[in-house]
Amino acid sequence: MAKLPPSSVSTTVDFEADGIQHGFLKLPYSHDGSAWGAIMTPITVIKNGEGQTALLTGGNHGDEYEGITSLLKLSHTLTPADIKGRVIIVPMMNHPAVEAGSRVSPIDNGNMNRAFPGHPYGSMTERMADYFSRHLVPLCDTALDIHSGGKTLDMLPFAAAHRLTDRIQEFRCIEGARLFGAPYCFYMEEMDPTQLYDTTVEAQGKVFVTTELRGGGTTNPETIEMADRGIHNFLVYSGILLKSYIEPTSDPIFLEIPNAQCYLQSEHNGILELCVNLGDDIKEGDLIARVYSTERSGQAPIEYRSQTHGILAARRHLAKISLGDTFAVLAKPID
Repeated sequence: MAKLPPSSVSTTVDFEADGIQHGFLKLPYSHDGSAWGAIMTPITVIKNGEGQTALLTGGNHGDEYEGITSLLKLSHTLTPADIKGRVIIVPMMNHPAVEAGSRVSPIDNGNMNRAFPGHPYGSMTERMADYFSRHLVPLCDTALDIHSGGKTLDMLPFAAAHRLTDRIQEFRCIEGARLFGAPYCFYMEEMDPTQLYDTTVEAQGKVFVTTELRGGGTTNPETIEMADRGIHNFLVYSGILLKSYIEPTSDPIFLEIPNAQCYLQSEHNGILELCVNLGDDIKEGDLIARVYSTERSGQAPIEYRSQTHGILAARRHLAKISLGDTFAVLAKPID
């Protein structure tokens, strides 16, 4: 396989220097408004001697705000005296998407979490993904990527890990997810894991934890408190933060999304009526939703029923629905 050329991304921080640094990942971007412009992605590095490295990211999707908010908060409150080792904070992985308040980048329609491992000669999003894959991820021992449902989904708040071939690595990941302290802890089966950031980090043998902390394109005090506590606990788990765990009010409920049958997708365009609530116990054959045609009145809605049993873990937040949209995701309890 041909060796890839150097990344076009540069950084204004020194990853090996002790202390605290605030800078940028700079990706040259020539456009109508700036012939010699650059995408400037904020980054903070906090280091105190030798030790483990944690890579903390938010804004993988630009309309998911818990991670962005809590990591921006952490970037100006965490001090070198609080830690042993190194913390790398990138609050807004897809910075153009965050600035636009959208899931994907307005520059190239790039979905950061479908762009990995990226390529140095690819689109702007693929070039940034390549920098993470070849430069940032190799620096870390543990990685936390904070998601929520964005503008189109609402979800039970959970931390998650994946089933992995390396069972020791899998255990370390799910233990990190458990200690994050969200109300639910998930084993995830992704619809398509091939180009995820998750898969790239796991393939390098790192401990990886992700989250979904509600959604709707906003935050509330409860979800921000979850993110703040979870980041704190993840850094303790990583052996970096010199403090004790912040215990949640209760132990997490363990759930699993085991297969594609748990994802319900619309085969019609129209207006969605959800007939169940988040957290409801669903049985096979239960009515989940109706879709009403917007083409004419007087038509009976299309009914969607569950093909399996489980708990409603995620739902479409928007009532307008199109062919192919996922409107419900079921999860199954596990020991």
